[in-house]
Amino acid sequence: MKRSLLLLCFGIAGLCGGQAQAQTYRDRLPEDEVIYFVLPDRFENGDTTNDKGGLKGDRLATGFDPAHKGFFHGGDLKGLIKRLDYIQGLGATAVWVAPIFQNKPVQGPPGQESAAYHGYWITDFTRVDSHLGSNADFKALVDAVHARGMKFYMDIVVNHTADVLYPAECAGQGQCPYRSIADYPYQRRGGIAGAAINSGFDGINFDALKDPNYAYTVQVKPAEKDIKVPAWLNDPIYYHNRGDTTFRGESSQMGDFVGLDDVFTEHPRVIDGMIEIYGAWIDKYGVDGFRIDTAQHVNPEFWQKFVPAMLERAKARGIPNFHIFGEVATSEMDPAHTAVNTRVDRLPSVLDFPFARAVVDTVAGKAGTDELARLFRGDALYEGGPSAALQLPTFLGNHDAGRFPMLLKMFGYQGSDDELLKRSMLGHAMLLTLRGVPTIYSGDEQGFVGKGGDQDARQDLFASKVTTYNEGKLLGTAATTAQVNFNTDHPIYREIATLSRIRTSNAALTRGLQTIRYAQEKPGLFAVSRFDPASGREMLLLFNTSNEPVEQNVRVETRSAEFETLAGTCAPKASAPGSVRVTLPALGYAVCNAR
Repeated sequence: MKRSLLLLCFGIAGLCGGQAQAQTYRDRLPEDEVIYFVLPDRFENGDTTNDKGGLKGDRLATGFDPAHKGFFHGGDLKGLIKRLDYIQGLGATAVWVAPIFQNKPVQGPPGQESAAYHGYWITDFTRVDSHLGSNADFKALVDAVHARGMKFYMDIVVNHTADVLYPAECAGQGQCPYRSIADYPYQRRGGIAGAAINSGFDGINFDALKDPNYAYTVQVKPAEKDIKVPAWLNDPIYYHNRGDTTFRGESSQMGDFVGLDDVFTEHPRVIDGMIEIYGAWIDKYGVDGFRIDTAQHVNPEFWQKFVPAMLERAKARGIPNFHIFGEVATSEMDPAHTAVNTRVDRLPSVLDFPFARAVVDTVAGKAGTDELARLFRGDALYEGGPSAALQLPTFLGNHDAGRFPMLLKMFGYQGSDDELLKRSMLGHAMLLTLRGVPTIYSGDEQGFVGKGGDQDARQDLFASKVTTYNEGKLLGTAATTAQVNFNTDHPIYREIATLSRIRTSNAALTRGLQTIRYAQEKPGLFAVSRFDPASGREMLLLFNTSNEPVEQNVRVETRSAEFETLAGTCAPKASAPGSVRVTLPALGYAVCNAR
């Protein structure tokens, strides 16, 4: 596919589908995008001089060890700029980059240390991590993305900072048990029977909250007492200081996230401070959206103030369609779990974890296609209903849970690698045509599989030195991660590029609502119609999750008498008004556009 055609289709929304209205990337709605997610440290090394982040010493000092899966490998922002042709050639119209802020380079107890290559251990919220480049490099990256008619999404964190505060009572213990408000109220030191402190604090009058030692005695190493930027973040009073979260109940929003200092997001100073931090990144660089890390672990009142402030800053910067989507992680196919954060927290959108689980279950053959039907019936739960569900970023696997082919094997698939490749392509066909904003995790298009989640799913696209990565087989190629993997002829890359072009060329697949046409209680046919919001023209999407061919009559609109094939094989004509005969091969799919 020629780059000029991609730029034409993506830069002029709807033109390839017959609508000749010129638009810029700023005019596109969130649902118009195809997102490509990148961990910059694992993508491409464009500048070897910053591999150690300007630090000296061994890996425990610099964080750099390209042979260890838990340390920096050398990828950076210049490397990302270098590979924008590759990303755009895949059909991506937006780039989402993991946090780029300055991090504490290494954390963890002796013998369990790892580095902040992922970007989630922030110390300075105002500058780029020195392992990745500079603020000037960040500006060059955003400008380069915009010059291509693409959008740039930042990954942001407000829930926690790097681990700097240490409860004295837990010294040398590793995990620090969570201490609840009922057992350790803010107005007593060390428990109900303790000495009175913070007199007059009632949960509203934060001026009366002056002593952070209500649950634990808070300590900080002298060398780290001023490490955080802005400076107000160095004051322990702006953290919950209650020990580690259990991810249940009260601790879910007030406990330290695996030891990371949990920010007191109820505090007015914290709210104002975070608004200023992230508003400045909008003002200075004109980014197009935020993915919010660990959003469900922050109190709703914070988001109810933060989100409107960010949308207003974006609007003032000339960004009318700023996309904010929160991470509300769940391993269950439960739309209620994610939808509540759009209704109570008032987040504009959230990552669609239930979609990922439903596709894994059905494509692995573990569940019938009616699981997908149940998923989409839950769209009414989101604030704004099915129209709002169009803006949910959807995905198959990610850098935390693991990659899609690995998840298929984890959830029941036990066949050959050739069949696993077909199932991977089937999943990507669902991702790129069903409702939501498709999000590709970098490396999936090169057949990366991995051995698990977290560090085991964060392979390098440049030549890797990590043994456990390089011994794994890739799908669709004889290559390994020991080689450079930016192959634009890889079958998954080509398939994604083709489906992305179809998607961005047809408004039915970006802005069109969908109707379930057929689902069943076992693996087999799943059929969906989506509709062009302007013309009402029907797009019929067909998927076969079974190892056997399927043949089935499927209901369509009575006006949909003839069909053109955009992918797979479609019946050229309806069998009768309102009915079309569908024939699909094993693990096949088709995209059929009514004339």
